[in-house]
Amino acid sequence: MNLLDRIQSPADVKALPEQQIPQLCRELRAFLVESVSKTGGHLASNLGVVELTVAIHRVYDTSKDRLLFDVGHQSYIHKILTGRKDQFSTLRQYGGIAGFPKPKESVHDAFVAGHSSTSISAALGMAHARTIRGEDYDVLAVIGDGALTGGLAYEGLCNAGQSGEPLVIILNDNGMSIHKNVGGMATLLSKQRVKPGYLRFKQFYRDTIGKVTPLYNALHAVKENVKDSVLPDNMFDDMGFYYIGPVDGHDEPELERILRWAKDIRQPVLLHVVTQKGHGITYTEREPEKFHGVGAFDPKTGEVPPAKPCFSDAASRTLLKLAEDHPDLVTITAAMASGTGLEEFAERYPERFFDVGIAEEHAVTMASAMAKQGLTPVFAVYSSFLQRAYDMLIHDTALQNLHVVFCVDRAGIVGNDGDTHNGCFDIAYLGSVPGMTILAPANFAELEIMLRRAVAELTGPVAVRYPRGGEGAYQEAHGEAAVCLREGTDLTIVSYGVNINDALEGAEKLESAGISAEVFKLGMIHPLDAQPILDSVKKTGNLLVLEETCRSGCVGETLLAAAQLNGICLKSVRLLNLDSGIVPHGDVKTLRRVCGLDADAVVRAARDMLKEQNP
Repeated sequence: MNLLDRIQSPADVKALPEQQIPQLCRELRAFLVESVSKTGGHLASNLGVVELTVAIHRVYDTSKDRLLFDVGHQSYIHKILTGRKDQFSTLRQYGGIAGFPKPKESVHDAFVAGHSSTSISAALGMAHARTIRGEDYDVLAVIGDGALTGGLAYEGLCNAGQSGEPLVIILNDNGMSIHKNVGGMATLLSKQRVKPGYLRFKQFYRDTIGKVTPLYNALHAVKENVKDSVLPDNMFDDMGFYYIGPVDGHDEPELERILRWAKDIRQPVLLHVVTQKGHGITYTEREPEKFHGVGAFDPKTGEVPPAKPCFSDAASRTLLKLAEDHPDLVTITAAMASGTGLEEFAERYPERFFDVGIAEEHAVTMASAMAKQGLTPVFAVYSSFLQRAYDMLIHDTALQNLHVVFCVDRAGIVGNDGDTHNGCFDIAYLGSVPGMTILAPANFAELEIMLRRAVAELTGPVAVRYPRGGEGAYQEAHGEAAVCLREGTDLTIVSYGVNINDALEGAEKLESAGISAEVFKLGMIHPLDAQPILDSVKKTGNLLVLEETCRSGCVGETLLAAAQLNGICLKSVRLLNLDSGIVPHGDVKTLRRVCGLDADAVVRAARDMLKEQNP
């Protein structure tokens, strides 16, 4: 039996002799590669924190101490060491363990994570709660240097450093988020990495002089003045943290020693750890961005099957064409150039491409100002990440009716990344933004038509929303706000985007059962041209709306309100949607079935509607 098979809890990690830790780390990496090669997931980031996570579990007790992961895609090693190794074959699968921390899954997962830059604020909140309630536990947060491009991280740092609360912030500095980091923080940290000598002196000073309290207090002010005059400014010291670092993030014994020191200081501490993303595996070290989030692959060679065509690719091709005819067109990403398909644009038009880091709020305000000065900015962003910029959408874009185009990628059910990443709320929040136009292409050809229209014809803020992955069987290209794809007499089915495939398939199955369904596809879902739908339901008397969004603010509710205002009395209604919008992880096909959004669900709902009228 290897070492890892004997690890059932953090207590087993603590019990290992120090000389066996290198073997445990090797086995963790081997297990991780073998497992993720089958399920897919976040690989490189987890390979980079093996020694750090082992050290944390040898120093802290996460059943009571609170360990906060920023983003959380680096929590796999933590999950393995806290009794979930045998469940890793279910990672990110429906009904299995999640790819991010989930308190419902384990007492060792302190807080939900999935979006960037939240951990410091959460850690401070828990530290305050501990102090007020008079409880005894430690609080630590692990945040990557990429997450420090997010504004929320700075808000947390400013408050935590001045709080006086004992807590440890571990800055996992690997120089990357998904790609190489950008901005001033990346430059600052690169300078900090070259000063290990000061760390050794600092620890010696505290461990020796610090034991003599009167002498320590007398010399502390002198030492701080000397440090300020000799060393470059340290932002973290200035914020009120006791800064420790930089430390080699792959030297587990040293990490343990430093963590115990940081824990014992009993004040806000920032521990700067330098790691290598993808560490320990040749192909992930060579191409860490390729293995940040990956599907199934060959664990021996690292070979990844070719990706299938997707909506992000179609958006990329269209933007490249538009850039040729529109010299004022610029593109913006929030550290997601590859995910949103902007890499080729960045290579071809580097002066017209802007990566702002993980800073969606900043991206929206910057884009708005670009538009105010005559440019045509296109911000390509995941639906779930654009949520963070809601205030800027209203205050900076909408109030001045500025022409900013939002390529809202990953709209609807995203799948294996789960509830923190599903794009279930964009119709609700974008629909509330004054002057916003929302377009929903059903296939690649429609995406090109609508994106061209968004850039060259429409005014004000425009969102073009499309899902992760590829198109379905429906291949016709319509640019209309609403088009009837199939005539019928018994009920009206309305859908948009790729869900039109299930609507059409359901209508075909209903026809074979003797039920005539009229199917409408919406191309523009806000503002909504309800008249064609109202004309249809006057005839059929029954309305079924299929959409991959939360119920609040959905198109179905808008259509029902329109029917009521126009005095149309419907016999029966079914709104097939994602209800609260909180959807678990799993593959998209399974989730659509479970959530009642596939063709079979359309058939069941339609039959129930008509059965109610003819029991």
